[in-house]
Amino acid sequence: MAKGELRVLIVDDDQGQRETLARLIRALGYATDTAADGEEALEKLNSFPAHVLVTDLVMPRLDGRGLLERLRRQGGGPPAIVLTAYGSLEKAVFTVKDLGAFWYLEKPIEMAELGVLLERAAAQSRLREETERLNRQLSYQGILADLVGRSPAMQEVFSLIRQVAQHSAGVLITGESGTGKELAARAIHRLGPRRDKPFVAVNCAALPEALIESELFGHEKGAFTGAVAGRAGCFELAHGGMLLLDEIGDMPVPTQAKLLRVLEDGRVRRLGGRSEIPVDVQVVASTNKDPQEAVRKGELRMDLYYRLNVFHIPMPPLRERKGDLPLLIEALIAALNQKYGCRVTEVEPEVLELLERHDWPGNVRELRNVLARAVILAGQGAIRREHLPPALGGAPRPTPHQIPSPQAGIYVPL
Repeated sequence: MAKGELRVLIVDDDQGQRETLARLIRALGYATDTAADGEEALEKLNSFPAHVLVTDLVMPRLDGRGLLERLRRQGGGPPAIVLTAYGSLEKAVFTVKDLGAFWYLEKPIEMAELGVLLERAAAQSRLREETERLNRQLSYQGILADLVGRSPAMQEVFSLIRQVAQHSAGVLITGESGTGKELAARAIHRLGPRRDKPFVAVNCAALPEALIESELFGHEKGAFTGAVAGRAGCFELAHGGMLLLDEIGDMPVPTQAKLLRVLEDGRVRRLGGRSEIPVDVQVVASTNKDPQEAVRKGELRMDLYYRLNVFHIPMPPLRERKGDLPLLIEALIAALNQKYGCRVTEVEPEVLELLERHDWPGNVRELRNVLARAVILAGQGAIRREHLPPALGGAPRPTPHQIPSPQAGIYVPL
């Protein structure tokens, strides 16, 4: 970051002093703004996110010490250089030691000394920003860890997830079964402002038509035969958070009309209920169908499709990103080792070649099932061809006297 991009906020109740300081600091190449006391400084920091704070210690309303205390409670604030006059040196030292100020400077100010302190404080601020950026990046990686891939297609998915996570717009995730649509929805939830609120998923294809409305909207006691008590629906359960409507293309069309009404009004009425309940929910829908084809066939209402399709995330099939196979295999085997108490560490090159040759119609879900079988059969060491199912070219398991002696070979370390 160039010096001209570094911002310094000067806080002093003496107008002449702060204007002089601002002029001198600008001459050193920094951008500046000023505040007459701590209260004004807190307001200024909202519109002028300073990299360094230069503040007097004694001021009316909120003084320098109070300002630093407030900033510390709010998360720290920028590195602060405290200006102190005669008689207040002890307070300045206390401010540095106990309130975390960067350093203090006695009046009258020596510009050479101030220049050095500004450079050091700015360097600390840049280091802090870089650390925060790396922490955010690591956080993203941790949240997206279940979605493994370095291919351009998956990098595009990661980029879309990061962008949409900051908003509450409708999201439509499309892709074949097993491509990770629910994982993508969960990543959006965990990266977004609703992360601390509920994530509720409902599989529209798994519910009979007679029950899906009760599942979504809830019901009151006596609403239908067997409704012995009132029950909140998924919209109420997801209030403040996210609701995933999995396989939206399989939702009955009459239910789609009621769903659209809820999305437009932000209110839900339980079956058998008279009052409407306000709900604040981000809705993410997913489908393994071509949504436009489903609209043409009358399986998906056009108005609902447009309402949901504010932001579209297409999940690529595994056959179109086979370069991700080694990474996926590594991640899946690590998880399966933990689940089954195994110690598989390698995949033989012949096995990797067979896995890369397969088209994976069931995508990552199919790969996981194949590897689960192989990990259990292998137990430890390397996954060999005999551990694969016959459909993938796996050989019959040899009897003990047929097992060859170990030979040097190339393995794919995991």
